Parts: sequence; structure tokens; C-alpha cells
Amino acid sequence: MGKGKVAAQVAHAAVIGSEIVRKGRASWWRAWLKEGQGKVVLKVKDLIELMCFKSKAEELGLPVAVVEDKGLTQIPPGTVTCIAIGPAPCEKVDELTGKLSLL
Repeated sequence: MGKGKVAAQVAHAAVIGSEIVRKGRASWWRAWLKEGQGKVVLKVKDLIELMCFKSKAEELGLPVAVVEDKGLTQIPPGTVTCIAIGPAPCEKVDELTGKLSLL
């Protein structure tokens, strides 16, 4: 994916994740909003690793949003491009993602 496409996919994840948390864990959402709506973009090596992080996040009770591309530009429809974990308390997310590298 090109840089612009990556940016768009990450933006989709942030918006979807925010809506999931706003509806399901409003106190986490309000805290995130009050604290400046922090976001960190990390990288994994492949889809298998991405989905492992999704599963682990769910096991820890963290909200997860999965972004699947519509296939209108660069990649086939239904391709999973990224996930959002949270918004959630930083220490909970860091417990899972703390060893990943920044994108």
C-alpha cells in the first residue's frame, strides 16, 4: 500500500475503534478524549501476527476494530489492512503492544 492508503486505513481504524469504545466503554472513551485522544501506529510482520494481536487483545478484554478494505483502489476487496486496539487505558494496551516497533 502507498503511504496515503496506509494513512487512510489507520484513520478508518481510529474512527471505528473510537465508536466501538464510545458505545461500549464510555468511561474509557471519555478518559481518552480528555487526555488528548492519543494514538500510536505500530507495525507487525504479516497478517498472521496482526490477527494474533487481535486475539490477544480480545482475551485481555480490550476493544478491537478490524479494517477490511473495500477494494476500490490498490488492494483486493476484503483485505484486512489494520486493526485498532482501544481506546483503552495505556497500561493495558502497552502490556500487549509494548514490544512492537513504530511504523
